Amino acid sequence: MFTEKSFEVFEIEGLEARMDGIRRLVQPVFQELDDYFALELGTKLEKELFVHIAQHRRRTTYPPENTWSALSQKKRGYKMEPHFQLGIWPDYVFMWLSLIDNPKNEQKIAEAFLNNQELFDHLPEDFYMSLDHTQPEIEKLMEADVERGLLRFCNIKKGEFQVGRIIKRGSAILENPEEAREYMLETYQQLLPLYELAMEQ
Repeated sequence: MFTEKSFEVFEIEGLEARMDGIRRLVQPVFQELDDYFALELGTKLEKELFVHIAQHRRRTTYPPENTWSALSQKKRGYKMEPHFQLGIWPDYVFMWLSLIDNPKNEQKIAEAFLNNQELFDHLPEDFYMSLDHTQPEIEKLMEADVERGLLRFCNIKKGEFQVGRIIKRGSAILENPEEAREYMLETYQQLLPLYELAMEQ
């Protein structure tokens, strides 16, 4: 499970040194958790899910400000379709249903979400919305203008839409790995109706 050392990785200076920390302290956690989630969610969906862990290979100078992994039905790549993300910023761990980098059928997905907004109303109060995966700023879903977010996702070329939960750095739940893992799994399970709707488009 993620620990204080997982968050401290982002205090390491320099690309190579920080990437070494990410490989040692964060990526094994991604692998272990995602293997579990892939099995559990794949069984529910009756689909095989593949684990993808960000390698940040395009970076040549600046160390990553966050890092993530993804679960996708595609064996190669994941950004071109709706996927589940598990990742970490310096201040929180996130669990998203993620639509980024112009997934195919994004307009149809946005329309389907707009036409089924009750699916968002059924999500618990501690869910959040993110409109830019490169920035840590997020909005509480119950206080956010979801329709505006979906229209932005639909109409702006680089529009994105992510919905899910976070676990803040220092949260007591991280001290109980089993409880934290089940909270994460339950988050993804709550998102399955939206995921399935998106995949149908």
